Amino acid sequence: MKEIDIKKSIITLVIGLIIWFVPTPSGLTPEAWHLFAIFISTILGIILKAASMGTMCMIAVGVTAFTQVLAPESAGDSITFALSGFGNKVIWLIGISFFIARGFIKTGLGNRIAFLFIKIFGKSSLGLAYGLGLADLVLAPVVPSNTARGGGIIYPIMKSMSMNFDSDPDKPETRRKLGAFLTLSSYNVNLIASSMFLTGTASNPMCQKFAENLGIHISWTSWTIAALIPGLTAFFVIPFLLYKIYPPELKKTGDAPKVAAQKLKEMGAVSKNEWLMLLTFVILLFLWMTGDLFSIDATTTAFIGLVVLLLTSVLTWEDVKGEKGAWDTIVWFAVLVMMASSLDKLGFIGWFSEIVKAQMTGLSWQIAFVIIISVYFFSHYIFASATAHVAAMYAALLAVGVSLGVPGLFLAFMLGFVGSVYGTLTHYGHGPAPVYFGSGYVDLKNWWIKGLITGLAMLLIYLVVGGLWLNLLGYTN
Repeated sequence: MKEIDIKKSIITLVIGLIIWFVPTPSGLTPEAWHLFAIFISTILGIILKAASMGTMCMIAVGVTAFTQVLAPESAGDSITFALSGFGNKVIWLIGISFFIARGFIKTGLGNRIAFLFIKIFGKSSLGLAYGLGLADLVLAPVVPSNTARGGGIIYPIMKSMSMNFDSDPDKPETRRKLGAFLTLSSYNVNLIASSMFLTGTASNPMCQKFAENLGIHISWTSWTIAALIPGLTAFFVIPFLLYKIYPPELKKTGDAPKVAAQKLKEMGAVSKNEWLMLLTFVILLFLWMTGDLFSIDATTTAFIGLVVLLLTSVLTWEDVKGEKGAWDTIVWFAVLVMMASSLDKLGFIGWFSEIVKAQMTGLSWQIAFVIIISVYFFSHYIFASATAHVAAMYAALLAVGVSLGVPGLFLAFMLGFVGSVYGTLTHYGHGPAPVYFGSGYVDLKNWWIKGLITGLAMLLIYLVVGGLWLNLLGYTN
């Protein structure tokens, strides 16, 4: 893709200017409306791929500062407000977690974990799918880039295993032998694992931040407990569902454990750096789970983990500098959070929620909840970025639901979970999707059809099983 697509950029600019010059709606300040115009233009540019996400967000910072929509009385402070997102601790939680994830890849511990699960579960194609899925699930708490986790660790192993059983994407007649099934299973389990931990994917802490803006507190532990039962249910159901609706021709993969054992043998004994990486992993999980007891928040814990890796030379500063995905995420994440949070402070979210509330007056909160979740889930067809989708709709839908009487923490969790699993719908719906789709094992038609089926199944699981579980936890009171 070209860095700047002129035609798409013009479309984005024109729509932004139209919104800007529309008279400010009653109940809003001009600053709120103009920031909304900048925000919508940025989101639209990301969706259309008028430019990279980082470029669009840098443009947004410049325009926000220049137009002084955040500090109309003080031009000198406008850039300070526009850059305020970079001081948000949530942004640094994700950025540092990317650096920690680099340790799993650099030391080879991520691959070792995957091969261990394949060695144990890989005697059948379904067992192989679960083995790869378990590796993803184990790595998810400390590898927040599901693209790095899926594309950098799981996908190469999945493809290698498929090729080992003569399932070659370049030979259409062999794709269904094993590779096609493993592709869809690995991708969908990646999304499920992403939904189960606050640090499972980059957009989850954004949900946490937006919920906090509305006075709804979410911790790492509370997210994990809330996601545990619906997530595990989906983890066991979805690979089996795909096994039935998109079955591999090869049912037995008795050689897979032998291949995995050979790979482990080639890797040799667990190295010192792998042990140090594992120790850091344990420290991170312990502090994330008990942080509230010791008044240590999740970002401080992430810093502790990074410091351990740097002091033990598992990672070097060159590794940190070279982690482009982390720095890229920090930039666009900070800008999107700044704009979305500022819209809330300027009253736009409250104004919008009142308008939607007026259209849904008379509905019980249970019906309103199902409508909100369904709208959020299926609207993902028009988004090529989960983060852009969360930035555009999460806060507004949460505010609408709360105003209609939906229990805040209950809705905040469910919208957060859906923010991962709606990626199943399309071949561009989440970060790892282009990696898995690009393998060539699954054609576009099958990806969308099976995506809709698995999407409906996951939506049902999270609504029913998740709803009952959250009710049991007392979040629907």
